Amino acid sequence: MPKRSEEMLMDLWMSLLLVWITCVPCVSMTPIIGQSKSTQTGGSAVVASGLGEGQRLLSRAKRGWVWNQMFVLEEFSGPDPILVGRLHTDLDVGGKNIKYVLAGEGAGTIFAINELTGDIHAMKRLDREEKAEYTLTAQVVNADTDEPLEPPSEFIIKVQDINDNPPQFIEGPYRASVPEMSAVGTPVTRVTATDADDPVYGNSAKLVYSILEGQPYFSIDPNSATIKVALHGMDREMREEYLVVIQAKDMGGHMGGLSGTTTVTVTLTDVNDNPPKFSKSLYEFVIPEDLPVGKMGGKVKANDRDIGENSKSTYSIVEGDDQNMFEIITDSQTQEGILRLKKPLDYESKRAYTLKVEATNIRSEPSSGGPFKDTATVKIVVEDSDEPPVFSKPMYLLEVNENAPINTVIGTVTARDPDSTGSFVRYFIDRHTDLERQFNINVEDGKITLAKPLDRETDMWHNITVTATEVRNHSQISRAIVAIRVMDINDNAPEFATEYEAFLCENGKSGQVIQTVSAVDKDDPIQGHNFDYRLVPEMLNNPNFTIRKNLGGSEQAVFMMTLCNVFSFGQKKSSYGTSLLL
Repeated sequence: MPKRSEEMLMDLWMSLLLVWITCVPCVSMTPIIGQSKSTQTGGSAVVASGLGEGQRLLSRAKRGWVWNQMFVLEEFSGPDPILVGRLHTDLDVGGKNIKYVLAGEGAGTIFAINELTGDIHAMKRLDREEKAEYTLTAQVVNADTDEPLEPPSEFIIKVQDINDNPPQFIEGPYRASVPEMSAVGTPVTRVTATDADDPVYGNSAKLVYSILEGQPYFSIDPNSATIKVALHGMDREMREEYLVVIQAKDMGGHMGGLSGTTTVTVTLTDVNDNPPKFSKSLYEFVIPEDLPVGKMGGKVKANDRDIGENSKSTYSIVEGDDQNMFEIITDSQTQEGILRLKKPLDYESKRAYTLKVEATNIRSEPSSGGPFKDTATVKIVVEDSDEPPVFSKPMYLLEVNENAPINTVIGTVTARDPDSTGSFVRYFIDRHTDLERQFNINVEDGKITLAKPLDRETDMWHNITVTATEVRNHSQISRAIVAIRVMDINDNAPEFATEYEAFLCENGKSGQVIQTVSAVDKDDPIQGHNFDYRLVPEMLNNPNFTIRKNLGGSEQAVFMMTLCNVFSFGQKKSSYGTSLLL
């Protein structure tokens, strides 16, 4: 402690001591036993009774002034021990040989007593914040025998507080946040300082708070230490963070008080108070007409000064897409609008599109009147691409008779170049689909002709692939499937289904069925087969046998007999006949 402060404390202590000495009367009281009197100065007095009849009786005399507390200023130091107070007893008269004894907390170390005078001194500098009071006992004893002359008297020495501890912010430094655009008076946070001085004695621990830095943005309640918004319209997009310095001063904030400071970092949190804004009012994209469906045709971007969820937008096409050719989606990572194709483009049909695109905030503040949005124009120019030829049909179905001669025209395929340049087209047969080279095609007009005879009974269908190639660009090729059906003609004679062998008993009856025979034909006439069965000429005049068609309507014949014998039937073909001879 500085020397000047020590001198001021010494003067204050001496003044208090003089007032105390002046105001405390010395009162003589009649003792219970004997004529001894007791006087106490600055503490409890002790008294011993006289002796009689060989017995010593201890009794408490009436006190001249009952006062069981003494006071000493903390942090007081000087060249000599500090006088705390004085004990005195009525037994200390007539030169009796007595002495004062001190016991209790700090006796002999912190506090010492003059055995003869009863003066109590503090031997060390005291700190109230370390220990606020001490409980001691005083007693008067015979100086020669140490026998007590009075019962012990208890008293307290209190350490009086001085303002020697500054306020401290134990929990600092602080961090706090408040939404941007908050109204004036909106609470931000509350800080707390502590003071180790006595809160009930004087103003040493009475704190008052103030702002050293951070005005005019924030204010603080001097008593509750609640920090509040002090400026209207604080915008996070202009400034996001503020450093506020708070001071706590004791002595009620008056001059001479001690102080402590802390810092509060205040962050403005974002609210959705800014709309999205396209970086350009007009976007232009050139998209090739052969861009695949689902692929990106361009990007747009609406920037938002807000952050987090408040900055996210969704995109939509609000005008110009009557044919539903495009869609726009949001890239969740970049917050860009991705323009994609929904249908194929055709340069020859439409060469430009003008769309109106809108960006809308996903979130909106109830008080903002949102949602926030912005629009931009997107102009799309379709770029002509060299497209391959286009067949008039994706698949052709042709027919030809199986007996058609070579070079018969089976049918024609056609393809055109869809580009505006209109390149000539040449036609070819993919020979991997016509390994036997049964067909030819005219490279200029697409007429397909027969190159080899056809047999329906061998192959009923032929599937070939025809390619169309641009003359101007041979890499532009298209393909079409041509299915050729071979039509049937009656070019096969009927045949018995199997060789027959019939047995006839000698006693067979007239009209008895000997054998049922049937025939097959490789041809496939539209109306179905209708066979005529007859006996061979050499048996026509034989009255023993007859043959007739099955009356059930099938193509089977019933052979009947009139004479018993054994017969074997053979087959005889005619080139294109429909009769079967026995």
